[in-house]
Amino acid sequence: MMRIRTARRPLFILGLICGLAILTSGAKARPPQSAAVETETQLRAAELLAARERGATPLMDDLRQLCDGIGGRPTGSKACDRAVDWAVARFRAAGVESTWTEAYSVPSSWTGGADHAECLAPVQFPIRVAAGPFTAPTPDGRALEAPLMNAGEGSAESFARLGDKARGSIALVLSPEMKTEADLFAEYGRDAALFEAAQRAGVAAVLVQSTQPGVLLYRHPMELGGGNLPIPGAIAARVQAARLARLSEQGEVRVRLDLPSRVGGAYQARNVVAEIRGRERPEEIVLIGAHLDSWDLGTGAEDNGVNAAMLIDVARSFKALGIVPRRTVRFVLFTGEEQGMLGSEAYVLRHAAEMARHVAMITFDTGSGHTTGFYLNGRDDLRRPIDRALDAVPGMTATDHSLEAIDGTDNFDFLLSGVPNLIARQEWAPYLPNYHAESDVYDAVNPQEARNNAALAAVLVWGLAESPERPAPRQSRAEVEKLLQSSKLDEQMRSLGQWDDWTAGRRGASQ
Repeated sequence: MMRIRTARRPLFILGLICGLAILTSGAKARPPQSAAVETETQLRAAELLAARERGATPLMDDLRQLCDGIGGRPTGSKACDRAVDWAVARFRAAGVESTWTEAYSVPSSWTGGADHAECLAPVQFPIRVAAGPFTAPTPDGRALEAPLMNAGEGSAESFARLGDKARGSIALVLSPEMKTEADLFAEYGRDAALFEAAQRAGVAAVLVQSTQPGVLLYRHPMELGGGNLPIPGAIAARVQAARLARLSEQGEVRVRLDLPSRVGGAYQARNVVAEIRGRERPEEIVLIGAHLDSWDLGTGAEDNGVNAAMLIDVARSFKALGIVPRRTVRFVLFTGEEQGMLGSEAYVLRHAAEMARHVAMITFDTGSGHTTGFYLNGRDDLRRPIDRALDAVPGMTATDHSLEAIDGTDNFDFLLSGVPNLIARQEWAPYLPNYHAESDVYDAVNPQEARNNAALAAVLVWGLAESPERPAPRQSRAEVEKLLQSSKLDEQMRSLGQWDDWTAGRRGASQ
């Protein structure tokens, strides 16, 4: 419900504009505030932050620099390194001098190449393909020529029906078109069993029909357990895969496939960390995070450049307005998210001794869609603190919360460590149609919604950092385990190869 106090609104807006004029005059040197002005700023902080974020800030200019100037930035690439250096410079230019990077080790690298495929018979035509991250290149650095076999939906039964014809073939797997987020999750859930069945059948490579319409391609990680698949795999353009399927019904189809991806050894990646120290409880931390890395076919605007730029802009507003919260606010741009949340896992391991002092963790990772509420990740006790924080600004509501617990973005290792954690529940357009795709570019972003999300994020961070009470207690390991079972995250963790690390104590709460 929108709570707009209409009788007072004109005076509120006039006062807000006057306050902003005082606080933001002089881009480089703001005159010292009196104690009374500082007190007023603290009291009106949420309104001031929201108004500034909805106005003409450099948020979209930063996003343009990141997307157009740097581009797609897989972790381990030179582009990702440039993005890390760029983010450090932007935080410091915003006045956040306490900014640094934290290195962590990634055990292996995967880099895509100039992928190429074509149908050779019974008719010749090109096939647009994009290699799946963590799949093998075609053998010996050469193109593979083989008969194409239609493996249907890619189930074990489908491969078994092919029998000996599957051995040495290029298997075509058909996909429903992606319409909803459930379709996206189903695509990820299919992969482990699909490739296990393909390996047992002895196929030479796998072509998976794109779930995106037309000839749009995207990077779809086909292995998320921390290793690399031993057989080549690629996404094939939807309409061309459908043509191959129809041709296979009439007789033999032969395909040439060249996937010159590269698999390398261990390397060092970096997260970006910036913080505004709290004025009363600096040892307590409210962390807001987004991932800076992306895949490389597009320029990573919706996933997740717009939210990386948003974090920088929220920090800029705190500094420009002279707002210092009760607790420390820490802004973290994680890398390695697309490889399996490697950066956030490394952050939690590095800061394990201070996890008890992390009061809350907030993640934004669904593009520029309108925020309707938050995933509470099994913590119903977080509902009231969110609503209370957002109530500070009339008309700012995002109350459509979900108890669903999420494994798939940078909140996850905080969840395993018992830290109260939230994920912005954003509308899926325009994020979903551009997911990991060539079309994920600057022009896809909704600027007004990006500003609205920045306003909401700033107000929420302020409210949680300023509240006299913690939003919710940290959970014990036993409580986390109960949450994993009740939410069925334990089943998902097993399918993604995460469960053994949890049971062995390599991930998660230690108390």
